[in-house]
Amino acid sequence: MWTADEPELQLLPVRGDAAARSQDRLRFETLSAPEPAETWQASFQAMWPAYRDWYLKEGESARPDLATCRAMLEHWMPELVPTFERLVELTGSDPLAARFLSMYRPPGFVVGCSQAAFTGDGAPVLVRNYDYPVSRAEGIIISTAWTGRRVIGMSDCLWGLLDGVNDAGLAASLTFGGRPAVGDGFGIPLVMRYVLEVCENVSDACRVLARIPVHASQNVTVLDRSGDFATVRLSPDREPEVLTVPVATNHQRRGDWPAYAATMQTYERERRLLALLRTSGMTRDRLVDAFLAPPLYRTRYARGATLYTAVYEPATGRAEYVWPERRITESFEQFTSASHVQSYPEPAAAEPAQAPEDGVLLGRD
Repeated sequence: MWTADEPELQLLPVRGDAAARSQDRLRFETLSAPEPAETWQASFQAMWPAYRDWYLKEGESARPDLATCRAMLEHWMPELVPTFERLVELTGSDPLAARFLSMYRPPGFVVGCSQAAFTGDGAPVLVRNYDYPVSRAEGIIISTAWTGRRVIGMSDCLWGLLDGVNDAGLAASLTFGGRPAVGDGFGIPLVMRYVLEVCENVSDACRVLARIPVHASQNVTVLDRSGDFATVRLSPDREPEVLTVPVATNHQRRGDWPAYAATMQTYERERRLLALLRTSGMTRDRLVDAFLAPPLYRTRYARGATLYTAVYEPATGRAEYVWPERRITESFEQFTSASHVQSYPEPAAAEPAQAPEDGVLLGRD
């Protein structure tokens, strides 16, 4: 589906470096960037040509002008403006790069993903699988303190985040909401960055997520050090829904996009997550292991499958990134810059599709 329907699915661009252009390998890097400086600038220079082409794919006039982008960022996420200004300086004050970095009304894009908040085995933990084509992911695990708050997460769109944890004890992760609708609002990676920069707990995060307009349908699961959790369903054309639900895959309402739901097995993955959380004696390690097995772990890499499993512990500030044969553990107390190339061999047989049906949501009781 990722390949056949690529114009409709609006994928993010292929990265510009040779390691990421491969269909079966992706270089993951862990970078410490306490302040926006040369480390970020190097990533920008490597990836900007691909992002620039993607940003202009519908023509420059389809994107908002710089004055509008700045005004929207100042209105909705003012705490990020000083960082935004510094990043723009690092681009050489490129006005087109500034428009892109505002992430206001970018081209549409989607991701896959499964995620679950687990509170039944000691410290609360947020576990997620990120599903996407190999050649179109940044693969950068970055530690920052750009607004004074320390954040560790997986980078996207150069300064946004796909998932992460902050030093206040809040973790967050996103999934695509399973609808093709696109409208006014911000790209979700920057909203995720904002949540982790300014929020301390789930209540704060839910208020922020319900307030800021997003340009596409997304589901965001948040978990804090107390064990409080929520999933917020966001859309450009619907009111936000804040649910006391610990799981999210790639749907919001039945019938939103049946072909996508069936191909991506969103209901099957949701049922699996709910069953795992209801399992007597479930532990953190058993849950993580389950994310490395079907149906949560997907292996059709050319069309978009599981690139990594992230495990965030908001109470300890620990972030773990997991593959079947490798684990990377980082924290605010000990963060190590390193890199490795991850291989993704295609399996011989295709995964079966699952017909969409209603998911059963699991609340606190």
